[in-house]
Amino acid sequence: MAMSILKLRNSPALRSAANSVRIGVSSRGFSKLSEGTDITSAAPGVSLQKARSWDEGVSSKFSTTPLTDIFKGKKVVIFGLPGAYTGVCSQQHVPSYKSQIDKFKAKGIDSVICVSVNDPYAINGWAEKLDAKDAIEFYGDFDGKFHKSLGLDKDLSAALLGPRSERWSAYVEDGKVKAVNVEEAPSDFKVSGAEVILGQI
Repeated sequence: MAMSILKLRNSPALRSAANSVRIGVSSRGFSKLSEGTDITSAAPGVSLQKARSWDEGVSSKFSTTPLTDIFKGKKVVIFGLPGAYTGVCSQQHVPSYKSQIDKFKAKGIDSVICVSVNDPYAINGWAEKLDAKDAIEFYGDFDGKFHKSLGLDKDLSAALLGPRSERWSAYVEDGKVKAVNVEEAPSDFKVSGAEVILGQI
């Protein structure tokens, strides 16, 4: 019986069906974020939390990073995703940026940033598991304020994730959005990957 269940769980048909599930298809218009938006003005007073261990959080007195420190005077590629340790995020989204990091550097990008509605400790452990911290800067949006300010928040309670974010990417110069891509559903991976944004820089 156990062997039968194992075979069923590993069957190509079941994997295909699971991969085809689209979670959180948007029924509203896309975000407030658009070309020309000043991302720091769109999210006034909001800061993010750089990925770190709990001990590092304590020693830094739980400091946060203002958006101006992240974006002003810099060329930044930022991508957002529903959550650490989730399928598409782990298997496709982050790896697409990690594998193309040299191309971003060649285009003069100062930093490639991943942000999700997670605490900075969870996202730190995930980034280390993906061996991606040397290539990508990871930030938590622990209370979702950043994504809410940009209209990129998403209720993913159907997947037992609660309040999360859309899957998206943007190219930002000195705080101004030059290109932005938002998936129709957070479970999609069509327009927010590295190859698309590379073509927009």
